[in-house]
Amino acid sequence: MGDTRNRQWLLTERPTGEPAADNFELTDDPIPEPGPKEVLVRTEYLSVDPYMRGRMRDSESYADPWPVGEPMRARAVGTVVESNHAAFAAGDTVTGNLYWAEYAVVDGTALEPVDTGSAPVSTALHVLGMPGRTAYVGTVDVGAVEPGDTVVVSAAAGAVGSVAGQIARIAGCRVIGITGRDEKADWLTDDLGFDAAINYRTTDDLSAAVADACPRGVDCYFENVGGEVSDAVMDHLVDHSRVAVCGKIALYNAEEGDDQLYGPRRLHQRTRTRVEGFIVSDHADRFDHINARLRRWVEDDHLQYRETVTDGIETAADAFLGLFDGTNVGKQLVRIGED
Repeated sequence: MGDTRNRQWLLTERPTGEPAADNFELTDDPIPEPGPKEVLVRTEYLSVDPYMRGRMRDSESYADPWPVGEPMRARAVGTVVESNHAAFAAGDTVTGNLYWAEYAVVDGTALEPVDTGSAPVSTALHVLGMPGRTAYVGTVDVGAVEPGDTVVVSAAAGAVGSVAGQIARIAGCRVIGITGRDEKADWLTDDLGFDAAINYRTTDDLSAAVADACPRGVDCYFENVGGEVSDAVMDHLVDHSRVAVCGKIALYNAEEGDDQLYGPRRLHQRTRTRVEGFIVSDHADRFDHINARLRRWVEDDHLQYRETVTDGIETAADAFLGLFDGTNVGKQLVRIGED
């Protein structure tokens, strides 16, 4: 191992409102040594995701907040450099919840081997990883989509939304994506097979645009955004519709007391609608089955994907901050090592 130093990002203070670069610090430390049953991993690809904003907040949630002054965590794909765990050897490609870092030491039980078939290993962080599984659970299990349904997906050009919409299309649904850039809207319809796409930033009346795209109403809404986008879709839910609440990125930077901190405001119009939030880890017993289906769809070209990649650990903070401007198309990744 030629390197002797490990650059990693720390959370230096909890953001107020939208995160900024000075909430993070890039440090330079010695590469850690693995202890008993631990594995030293060199990061190849690092995932940055909207949910990380919640980990920066010291409030009650389904996962503990990140401690200030400590390295931030992330899903990553990497190569085993040194192993004291029987399940892994030097040279193995693995994935797990590691750090915003060039190297990480973790307990071997926190790692799993990467199996992406013929697809690049980076897909273990999106279409064949947690985002893909999240899209599957939200669409198939929570959304319970059926052939002929009209399905609307917000943040539809992101890592989760783009897969959710394609799974609904595979199921025989009419699929409408909501996004914030014309380039993304074109990708959804031209490449991913969405029936229509709406740019909420350039639409004067979003509710009317949803009505035009969904003349029979909305049977299932895959919720990633919240706020005014959610309001516009709620206007058109039909009886016995389903809302799968995956995330609400429009509200992630809101602080207590902000006017925008509100729940669904239009549901009184559709009393038979089922709204269900979900966490993909609750479905871990089905991950092998879900992974196999996703891998088969990718290999059969039924699932397409796109990556937005920045190079170098020093770009990780900017890559994360860009998620709130919608600059990425598909999955936002940071490439640390060589592919």
